[in-house]
Amino acid sequence: MLIVGELINASRSKIRELLEKQDGHALAQVARDQKEHGADYIDVNAGVFVGREAELLKWMVETVQAAVEAPCCIDSPDPQAIAAALAVHKGTAMINSISLEKERFDRLIPLVAESRSKVVALCMSDEGMPETAEQRLRIADKLVNALARRGLPAEHIYVDPLVQPVSTNNVFGREFLLAVERIGQTFPGVHTICGLSNISFGLPQRKFLNQTFMVMAIARGLDSAIVNPLDGRMMACIQTAETLMGRDPYCMAYLKSFRSGKLPPS
Repeated sequence: MLIVGELINASRSKIRELLEKQDGHALAQVARDQKEHGADYIDVNAGVFVGREAELLKWMVETVQAAVEAPCCIDSPDPQAIAAALAVHKGTAMINSISLEKERFDRLIPLVAESRSKVVALCMSDEGMPETAEQRLRIADKLVNALARRGLPAEHIYVDPLVQPVSTNNVFGREFLLAVERIGQTFPGVHTICGLSNISFGLPQRKFLNQTFMVMAIARGLDSAIVNPLDGRMMACIQTAETLMGRDPYCMAYLKSFRSGKLPPS
């Protein structure tokens, strides 16, 4: 399971304050904490800083990669900001994200193709948010093929079927899970990814719902997620589900988590 640590996002007041001060020491610690708790990629987002996003994203990438040996997930719809961050990035970055919305696609596809980065491909089009698995699959088909035509290998594509709140429509969870399964079956080598906290919007015990949904999504084939790696129970759910799905040879990762105290008490 590829984990993208979600905490360095300027929409969070703590991170916004660090960016305003350009407190590299504190930002580096947030990156280290996430890496130590299992993050493979560190998401960086400076979207609330209109006019300064490119400058700050570049600084964030440099600060994070000076602190940890991990690539960044560069989280922006602005090609200029992404390009600035890619110019200083070491290794294979991930771009978050492209979609089938024409303006966004046309602006980002040249950069994605040129950089050969990994990319999150959102199942979103100019028609709006998809509601069914079939709608998601149609969008995914166009995105995957468009990226492949521009030379991006399948293993660099991370399709996000988009989670919607089950509180607004009782089929949204089921349709998302079906989409994950069908995308995996239809596009060999292509990954699926999501930030799944939206599933519990408007409901009590949100963490419990998110953790349960994560296990269900892994059982359908989800192999990447944008999460808070400091959420110990969520990470334990991920590790356990991975083991139960046969993705953990000889249960070695599960046993390592147990011995290090990362699994919750029974």
